[in-house]
Amino acid sequence: MTTLKVKERTVFTNSARRKVREEGQVPAVIYGKTTEPKSISLDSIELIKTLRDEGRNAIIKLDLDGKSHSVMLYEMQTDPLKNEITHADFYVVNMKEDVEVDVPITLTGDAQGVKDGGVLQQPLYQASITAKPGEIPQTIEVDISELGVNDTLTIGDVKISGKYSFNHEKDEVVASILPPQQEEEIDSGEEQEPGEPENAEGRENEEDAAEGEKQE
Repeated sequence: MTTLKVKERTVFTNSARRKVREEGQVPAVIYGKTTEPKSISLDSIELIKTLRDEGRNAIIKLDLDGKSHSVMLYEMQTDPLKNEITHADFYVVNMKEDVEVDVPITLTGDAQGVKDGGVLQQPLYQASITAKPGEIPQTIEVDISELGVNDTLTIGDVKISGKYSFNHEKDEVVASILPPQQEEEIDSGEEQEPGEPENAEGRENEEDAAEGEKQE
């Protein structure tokens, strides 16, 4: 568990927040059930490194004036142009109480169905789980190596390798393998009825004209 040093902020103007960012700090707020909200700032590079190494749901210790708080990143705002965090909300957690979080799903293995020409579909990229803060996995790995063409893997099929539970219906689809023909139909729209010409109306008009000439 990473410990980051933070400073309390006492000035809340836009210019003060801008100065904090110019100094390489991230303006933030820390709060919880039994913790009064406090405005803080912390090193931007250290925060980004922690989230990159330990994941979005990492438990972080914030050291504020010698007092340590176990927190999770609840929300953050970013500047996409500068690729930096502009503000963060940290929630103080009780390590003995369950929390609900979203965890990324990572598919592992080479699906047999893909080797046979099928197309992999992944409708669910994140799973909602319930766990104690210290038991939250960084990612949930799902092995799809035995998934064949027309096979479907659901939440109920996922082997849980930690102390958490899913907040999903068991029949919710995580991944499936479509046959190549079905994938083509999805890309091109509905398949034409067998035996029906591309321009049926034009063909009928031609036949009517031909019959008219015979009658004359």
